[in-house]
Amino acid sequence: MSAGKLRRAVCLGCLWLCLALAQTWAAPRPPNFLIIVADDLGFSDVGCYGGEIDTPHLDALARDGLRYTQFYSTARCWPSRACLLTGYYAQQVRMDPPQGRLPEWTRLAPHYLRAAGYRSYHSGKWHIQGAPRRVADGGFDRSYSVEDHDRFFYPRNTLLDDQPLPLVATNAGYYSTIAIAEYAIQFLRQHQQQHRDRPFFLYLAFLSPHFPLQALPQDIAKYTGRYLAGWDVVRRQRWQRATALGLTAHPLPELEPHYFAPWSLAEAELQRQIGAGESAYAVPWQALTVEQKIFQAQKMAVHAAMVDRMDQEIGRVLAQIKAMGQADNTLTFFVSDNGASAEQIIRGDKHNPEAPVGSAQTFLCLGPGWASAANAPLRLHKFWVHEGGISSPLIVHWPAGIKDRGGLRRAPGHFIDLLPTMLDLAGIQPAPEWQGKAAPPLAGCSLAPTFAREAPLPREYLFFSHQGNRALRVGDWKLVAAGAQGPWELYDLSTNRGESRNLAAEQPAKVAEMAALWQRLDTQFREQAGLPPSKTTPAGVEKQKEP
Repeated sequence: MSAGKLRRAVCLGCLWLCLALAQTWAAPRPPNFLIIVADDLGFSDVGCYGGEIDTPHLDALARDGLRYTQFYSTARCWPSRACLLTGYYAQQVRMDPPQGRLPEWTRLAPHYLRAAGYRSYHSGKWHIQGAPRRVADGGFDRSYSVEDHDRFFYPRNTLLDDQPLPLVATNAGYYSTIAIAEYAIQFLRQHQQQHRDRPFFLYLAFLSPHFPLQALPQDIAKYTGRYLAGWDVVRRQRWQRATALGLTAHPLPELEPHYFAPWSLAEAELQRQIGAGESAYAVPWQALTVEQKIFQAQKMAVHAAMVDRMDQEIGRVLAQIKAMGQADNTLTFFVSDNGASAEQIIRGDKHNPEAPVGSAQTFLCLGPGWASAANAPLRLHKFWVHEGGISSPLIVHWPAGIKDRGGLRRAPGHFIDLLPTMLDLAGIQPAPEWQGKAAPPLAGCSLAPTFAREAPLPREYLFFSHQGNRALRVGDWKLVAAGAQGPWELYDLSTNRGESRNLAAEQPAKVAEMAALWQRLDTQFREQAGLPPSKTTPAGVEKQKEP
């Protein structure tokens, strides 16, 4: 070989070696992100939060990851999803109440993550009215969307990549929880085939266990008869287990039969359309008739079946990620968009009292009695901003980044924190503008510092406002009111997260201080959204005479 050829060969060899070393020394690939959202799941519905429902896949995530004991939603579906995907309070982006499109400066998670090479996928519920198209407006690369929230067996409105799909036949064997998981798995397989060199973000948004209570017969059979002991017993058992697990440390609050969703049907109308077994109130179990006890136990069996099936389908999605070799470097979050629901309405195809409970021809809701058990050991339900309405389980699992297996984290967090956490770990610094418009700083903060150890988060407050229900948390102090005309209540959550001892009369200065801050924030957020100051609205909570 000539000297020139030898030099060229040596140079090529050196170049190859440098490239190999560069790959070896390159920064590790950022984590994939999986956000799983349950719909109307109670704080203690999952086994690892004190529930009796079989949720082995979620329990395994908790056993090898972290559980957060004080993580918050907004008390309702669409504002929680807006917080999750935008990183802002829903009031900042016109989503509580929904008023037109999102502000022009608003980005969703895929818009941010694209800067670091992420591919983004959505499967399930959407409910972001201000960003109607998931791909065109939301920035997702693929999306399967179930827009019909009234039918689990044959939805009338589903979309694939923003385009309508044919109607699902009534005898097609479809069940939305399975379909949502199946499309997610298809997207992941496609990602592995075509984009395996890029990280992914999967937003997996189930409809379960939101009403109507509809489940597969084999899943319902598993829980038939299990709830005849009643919601008083189940509620107390969940409180005992949650206490033993170290999740809570406060007395169990009393049932509150006066509180139910203002739009719920009256008990007489419920019994006319559904049957004498229906009940509109969270009364003591022994106050029910035998017929009511049997029927209510059947309803809770369907609710449990829906949660159980969701866990099974989560297991299938996790198995796909494992098959891709991405299990260790996938950061998984599991949350519920609000507490269990006390609503009792009839929509969709109405209700056939002759059909088997939980079948496609039925339209049943969990109701305030079982919602009180599902949200145990906390107070009230979805819609209210007391702890039972806004407290969500948060399971965080990331084998490559979390070494504290089975740990608890008590730092208060919020849906607004999930996007900042992802951006932090992906190494993304948000640009101060979007579409030529200046954007406010993200409202949340990264949870990443808490992954290694218990650590406080750098925040001054957590703000809540939904249809007149108001709350503010500053440290362990919580100011809360039921309805725009309801009086402020004050609680020390360090000792009384059950919100059973109102300190407002003893601490008037603290109430005034926190109320003034809540009002300033409400005004500020509405100004950022381009909305006028809020007006006084009806109380937003109905009370009736004790049944």
